[in-house]
Amino acid sequence: MSLKNLPKLPQKSGILLLDKPADFSSHDIIAIVRRILNTKTIGHSGTLDPMATGLLILLIGREATRRQPDFLKLSKTYQAVLTLGTETNTWDRYGEVIHSAPVPSISSEQLTAAVQKLSGTIAQQIPPFSAKKIKGEKMYDLARKGVELAPRFSEITVSWENVSLHSPNEISFTLTGSCGTYVRSLGYMLARELGTVGHLSSLRRIAIGSYHVNEAFDGNLLKSCQTDTLYNWVQAL
Repeated sequence: MSLKNLPKLPQKSGILLLDKPADFSSHDIIAIVRRILNTKTIGHSGTLDPMATGLLILLIGREATRRQPDFLKLSKTYQAVLTLGTETNTWDRYGEVIHSAPVPSISSEQLTAAVQKLSGTIAQQIPPFSAKKIKGEKMYDLARKGVELAPRFSEITVSWENVSLHSPNEISFTLTGSCGTYVRSLGYMLARELGTVGHLSSLRRIAIGSYHVNEAFDGNLLKSCQTDTLYNWVQAL
């Protein structure tokens, strides 16, 4: 049954906190929720790459989607792992390896100094494989066509916590970034600051503003979820 033929049900407008599983795009999840809730009117507060897991905030109904700009502005907090020594074309583990480099011995002082350079308000390099548009075309479409693009940057504000070198070539960290932060960009830049290359091998979004993933519906349960059950998870604004 297509969306246009779905029966009209009483609509409950509000927000749905959802814990996205890996290997689904955010748009895949939104399409599934649209079918379950029998509604087309769903927005979001910022998407996640297929590799990433964690918090999505879906805005259900007209009243909630009108507030999408406010939700998009909220800061976001992530837990991530950076693997050093190999760089991929997407700057995460889903990409193809394009560079390899030796990983130097890294002291805690060197790691702290590198992180400090990437803290506060900084110029973030935008990943070539991103949805950022150039003259109407998304950068990942241009990258797939083999178009070489000059590096592009955007200004963001970031803070780091729990930065730890827990193996010779892996760094784990928690990062909070302003709207538009690409965590894989910060991983790419941190590896370069440390004198090597790297890619993000794990990414989980744990918070958006004051909303936490611990309060979210498990996205793995969507396939067997009924309409009333999921509507019970929609919070009024």
